[in-house]
Amino acid sequence: MTDSPGSPDSAARERDAAESASAFAHPAVAPDRTAAYGDHPDQVVDFYAPRDGRTGAPLVVLLHGGAWRAPYDRAHLSPLADFLARRGFAVASVEYRRGGDDIPRQRVGEEPRPGSTDPVAGRWPETFDDVAAALDAMPALASRELPGADARRIVVSGHSAGGHLALWAAARHVLPEGSPWRLPAPPPLRGVVALAPIADFATAVELGVCGGAVTQLLGGEGEFAERVAHADPGALLPTGIATVIVHGVEDIVVPRAVSEAYVDAAARFGETVGLTLLGGAGHFPLIDPAADACAVVAEEITQLAW
Repeated sequence: MTDSPGSPDSAARERDAAESASAFAHPAVAPDRTAAYGDHPDQVVDFYAPRDGRTGAPLVVLLHGGAWRAPYDRAHLSPLADFLARRGFAVASVEYRRGGDDIPRQRVGEEPRPGSTDPVAGRWPETFDDVAAALDAMPALASRELPGADARRIVVSGHSAGGHLALWAAARHVLPEGSPWRLPAPPPLRGVVALAPIADFATAVELGVCGGAVTQLLGGEGEFAERVAHADPGALLPTGIATVIVHGVEDIVVPRAVSEAYVDAAARFGETVGLTLLGGAGHFPLIDPAADACAVVAEEITQLAW
């Protein structure tokens, strides 16, 4: 059944398309420096210095979204990196290995959807290996590449799938015993600002977020039950790390219910997670420097960083 023109569903899709077009219309902004944290071509970090030349600036670590799929890399987040650098932050934009058509679909236990050309979402365990390695290397890398940055004041932020990774990076000390990514103590972060994150896997799977990307990320249905405890932010609580989520009320890519489920789960563990809901905004204004929502994101980061 097709939606009639002007119906709420049709209007929501039109809004999403317009917001996406606006966010992706900005040209990529070249970084000031790029450094490797590993040997794979995707194991790199782009660094943006504060545009006002200040020293002692907090460091914002950005993790891009794109459903953990290879076609979506850090370039589309570079306008946001530049936006934050113009507001006095030092910024590190992390690349990591994603799923792609070079990975046989049988590895993740799924056949392609009829008519779909979407690559598989994520690489297990490489996507998590990379985010852990990048964050572990970040203080030394930032001190070398951006000596004016204050690597003692790090805020991790990410959008969509990158929001998931940001929440996960802040929860590595509560990973199950024996996890290769587990930290013995909380990571030294000032906080996390997650933007429309895929924050609660049960809710995301129930809603079919990003065409089954969550299940693909964990290796398919056969591996899901075993791996979810190592990857789902909603199962890695409480963290003790200051956390804020920003989510558009009109988001149809990652519905707000996904973030609300995470906030509710945190509350059950006695932890307060801030939730800023932006009326009239969908998924992409949060990373669009031309949108008012982006200024809200910068303010939330400021509150934790300074």
